Amino acid sequence: MFADAYTEFTVLLLTAAVIGALGVRLRQPLLVTYIVVGIAVGPSVLGWVAAHDQIDLLAQIGVTLLLFVVGLKLDMHLVRNLGSVALATGLGQLLFTIVFGYLIALALGMAAMTALYVAVALTFSSTIIIVKLLSDKREIDSLHGRIAMGFLIVQDIAVVVAMMVLGAHHAGSSGGGGWLTIAATVAVKLALVLVVVAALMRYVLPRLLHAIAGSPELLLLAAVAWGTTLATAGELFGFSKEVGAFLAGFSLASTPYREAMSTRLTSLRDFLLLFFFIDLGAKLDLSTLGGDLGPAVVLSLFVLIGNPLIVMAIMGWMGYRKRTGFLAGLTVAQISEFSIVFVAMGITLGHVGQDALGLVTLVGLVTITLSTYMILYSQRLYARLKPWLGRFERRVPFRELAVEQNEAGPAEAEVIVFGMGRYGKHLAQRLVRLETRVLGVDFDPETVAHCRQRGIPIRFGDAEDPTFPETLPLAGTRWVVSTLPQLDVNLGLLDALRRHGYRGRVAMTAHAPADILRLEHAGVDRVLQPFDDAAEFAARAIGNEIHTQER
Repeated sequence: MFADAYTEFTVLLLTAAVIGALGVRLRQPLLVTYIVVGIAVGPSVLGWVAAHDQIDLLAQIGVTLLLFVVGLKLDMHLVRNLGSVALATGLGQLLFTIVFGYLIALALGMAAMTALYVAVALTFSSTIIIVKLLSDKREIDSLHGRIAMGFLIVQDIAVVVAMMVLGAHHAGSSGGGGWLTIAATVAVKLALVLVVVAALMRYVLPRLLHAIAGSPELLLLAAVAWGTTLATAGELFGFSKEVGAFLAGFSLASTPYREAMSTRLTSLRDFLLLFFFIDLGAKLDLSTLGGDLGPAVVLSLFVLIGNPLIVMAIMGWMGYRKRTGFLAGLTVAQISEFSIVFVAMGITLGHVGQDALGLVTLVGLVTITLSTYMILYSQRLYARLKPWLGRFERRVPFRELAVEQNEAGPAEAEVIVFGMGRYGKHLAQRLVRLETRVLGVDFDPETVAHCRQRGIPIRFGDAEDPTFPETLPLAGTRWVVSTLPQLDVNLGLLDALRRHGYRGRVAMTAHAPADILRLEHAGVDRVLQPFDDAAEFAARAIGNEIHTQER
């Protein structure tokens, strides 16, 4: 097709850039566009891929870096502080999806081993996509955001354990022995590996990294070299490259250089993963996928509906409100790149056929695409479904109410600030210094506890609850300030304040020009624009300093 491999790579990269730009316009993760690119350039459509060996090598390095970065983010402090809700929700969702996914796969006519691989693949949600979407919505530090990150970490650990067990099953398949022998073998090997890794973490790696940290380029090279070294060792030791890469990242996760390495590796990882999906598309035969459409629809509905429901049920039982459970549950309404990597490993081990990979890829395309919009428009979706979600909430959601009932807050306040994140907290602190009576409101129990430790009057409450303003001391309040960036939340809060008889002034936050116009048209007295306001303040300060010096 092309004169040489270089020309082929050039065309592939240009195609990926064009389709990626279209995907961004449609607000889709690049993961979806990568899969589309892989299918488009594969033999079933354009047939552009000929440099199979080169692409396969880059794909393997991309997967190695993917697992390495996951391990790099899993420091021991985070593991120790996952919390009961993250552990219970993560394990509960894993068990539910594996058991019922396995039964559904068997009912669809799959062989037992294929059904097991498909069921396990359905349990993994994309940490990359969820982090990106929650960060874009500024919800990564919210209560549901932190809970979601907790059970995503549980999933990341589970995928590595699954790779270890199934890899060991392949290694020990010729010797008989059954699952108990396999489990014992995995446990012994894992213990030996962890002892070696722990020794390196304590005595070797910190000193080595300290010696080379002065050169960012060398630090990046050393990180990639260490990841590929343990990936190779993992395969030689009877596990897999993926497991070895994860352990390589985990061994560096407690060092002070993990953020520097993670930041530099993320772009390289995303670039190389493109070749994994090109390689995947080049191996897919679309003519065989027609028979997978029915099973793909069934399994996609199971992931899109079943996974969020089990998360909501567990969180409701543990004492969280239905809104928290709903927003956290949406983050597991898709499968991830790990799912495809996991099934691809099963093909390498000889456990499943190529048809399983095609099926999981189809489910990935459907669930990732739809769940992206579900998360982006989660507030609107919740507003529509709210009347039917009451069964997922205890009559007394004690875990969240415990913070709310701990301290009612002051009886009077001149200013009430909704949203006590970084901006809201600093605003409240400055008002307190000006001897203004302030009451903060936040939906995150940890934020409430942190503010109380700093002496900031605060009350636990949900700005989206239309009945909550009734509990506030609105009679003497002169300003209500919302630092929340969501337009729909602010408009709902404004309406609730008016219905409860508030006659004071209102300031609300916005970032987009269209949102500013909507708030002004709705009657907001002052629209706060944190970035523009900060820039204007800085410009005035610098300009005044220049003019003073000239005089």
